[in-house]
Amino acid sequence: MTGAIRLRVRGPQGVATISIDSAATWSQLFHEISEKTGVADFDIKYGYPPQPFNTESINGQTKLSYIPHKLNGEQFTIAPRDVQKKLASPMEGTQRAPETVKALPPRDLTSPPQHKQGDFPDQPLGLTRKKRPDIESDPPEVPVPLLDGVMVLRVMPDDNSCMFRALSSAVLGSALDGMTELRSVVAQTIQAQPDLYTEGMLEKKPVDYCKWIQREDSWGGGIELSILSQHFDIEICSINVQDLRIDTFNEGRPTRCILVYSGIHYDVCAVTPFSGAEPEFDRKVFDVVRTDGEEIDGGALEAARELCKGLQSKHYFTDTHGFSLKCNQCGQNGNGQQWAVEHARKTGHGDFGEGD
Repeated sequence: MTGAIRLRVRGPQGVATISIDSAATWSQLFHEISEKTGVADFDIKYGYPPQPFNTESINGQTKLSYIPHKLNGEQFTIAPRDVQKKLASPMEGTQRAPETVKALPPRDLTSPPQHKQGDFPDQPLGLTRKKRPDIESDPPEVPVPLLDGVMVLRVMPDDNSCMFRALSSAVLGSALDGMTELRSVVAQTIQAQPDLYTEGMLEKKPVDYCKWIQREDSWGGGIELSILSQHFDIEICSINVQDLRIDTFNEGRPTRCILVYSGIHYDVCAVTPFSGAEPEFDRKVFDVVRTDGEEIDGGALEAARELCKGLQSKHYFTDTHGFSLKCNQCGQNGNGQQWAVEHARKTGHGDFGEGD
């Protein structure tokens, strides 16, 4: 090479290094980035913290040595443009025929919170955890050498949309923008598959369930994870902190994401390149290769389980059967989620927090 340019690119599947001659053209570099990341159409951010790299003004035949920005040693973050298309129209081109929809996992195997009869008070039911500044400010980390980073916990806000936020941050790249879209996907799937999503399965009339799940303060659980895992054609692993059980939805797909369930809350696992790195650099979707009965994902799931062991030792979970609750509206105390449901039915109160 007359003058080598070496830069790192971070895409949805991880980090890659590109070496290219400075006499090469911008279109050649663009092709190299596409090959390394597996993303055909993308926007680029550079530096730390990442900021937009204006590619629209660069002619494809411009030599890299003529580009004012110093490319050698730079790190590019690749943002697939089709993510924005999914956010704008999440159901476009993805409706499945009834016969292709897999049955939901058995009720006793799905990650709680389980939707049971009586779990739908007329008023929204909010369960707020005790604040855990030790977890949020100094969460446990587990090295993942094969993925060139460390496994960390990305904590979601306590707003009854934590599961949708966690999953959206993994499959759509945004914890905030995708919540409404994911709720809509669930409702539209239920409406499109009346033979599968019956009142008996939902334990509520489908039309009422669809209205309920689209409220921003309604929680999601096993039904929603099953639907969304199939919609995005991804395996979702949910690790229960209390007993370290791993519940798998849409098992066997070539990619997976990992959620952490702590009783009344969901967070998401991410591999980040170094301790303290901003979420912008996170990797939350992992390739899974299965050969001869073995499963290889770069150590992601095992690292996530080790992470949850650390969370378990810090008692980062809520025992929903017997935990102490307090109604934040009238001050009455009780035990367990079912007590909160009954109290909400009788009083119309819907704001609860963990008791002392």
